[in-house]
Amino acid sequence: MNQLYTTLGISKQAVHQYAKRKTIFNQKVTDLMLEADYLRAEHPGCGVEKMYYTLRPDFIGRDRFVETFMELGYRLKRKKNFKRTTYSVNVNYPNLIKGMCVQAPSVIWQSDITYMRVGEKFYYAVFIIDVYTKKIVGYKVSDHMRATANMDALKMALKHHEAPEIHHSDRGSQYVYNEYIKLLKDNGCKISMAKTAQDNAYAERINRTIKNDYIELWNPKSFEQLKKMVVQAVYQYNNRRPHNNIGKISPVDFENRFLLKSTFEQKSITIFNNEINV
Repeated sequence: MNQLYTTLGISKQAVHQYAKRKTIFNQKVTDLMLEADYLRAEHPGCGVEKMYYTLRPDFIGRDRFVETFMELGYRLKRKKNFKRTTYSVNVNYPNLIKGMCVQAPSVIWQSDITYMRVGEKFYYAVFIIDVYTKKIVGYKVSDHMRATANMDALKMALKHHEAPEIHHSDRGSQYVYNEYIKLLKDNGCKISMAKTAQDNAYAERINRTIKNDYIELWNPKSFEQLKKMVVQAVYQYNNRRPHNNIGKISPVDFENRFLLKSTFEQKSITIFNNEINV
């Protein structure tokens, strides 16, 4: 072996030091896998890169972390959505948000409805998201698609947050329900509606996140389980899940930093046709 080390131009000591570093690294990765498994239990749809920014290990860089954990089998598998939940009606509310520059919470809220399958049954969830903070401000899970579920989600949002300047949604019948429109107008909200899913992108995205990254992976067995899991998913998303477009912190942390303006670097979000710029 000494002759081999000499031929390779390395010392025996260097080889032993490398082996020692490798052993320490492998042990740290093993320990980190336990944290990753715990994180996946709480956030089953957490991608590998987002996992890195959540765990923030101090011994491994992002690219090596992603490569290592992909090789260890932490890559996510995605399912396709297929059930329609919105039935458009002929309404005259225009899209007010294209081209807007948003610099604060409660300027634009977006909302949408999505299905959630439990066994052979379909249930429905309404989410309302603040475009600026990415926070889910209101939600409701129901066994029907009636507008009363949307009313419950909106009342929740208004109870705990300042009413938005603009409420934006698609043109589904639930969003032109007389009582829903009245509640918005009573709170001084302008009403904006999209003609395409791309023009309601934030709400569409939160539907996919809650469904694909949490509910489908937790696999609820009953309506009661589903409701509890949605509560848990919203809490995890709002309070613990880092978001790339808000400095890789959670929506609640971002909202709190905005309120403490002395420690906050203000961001602007400009909404263009069919795309989102930050």
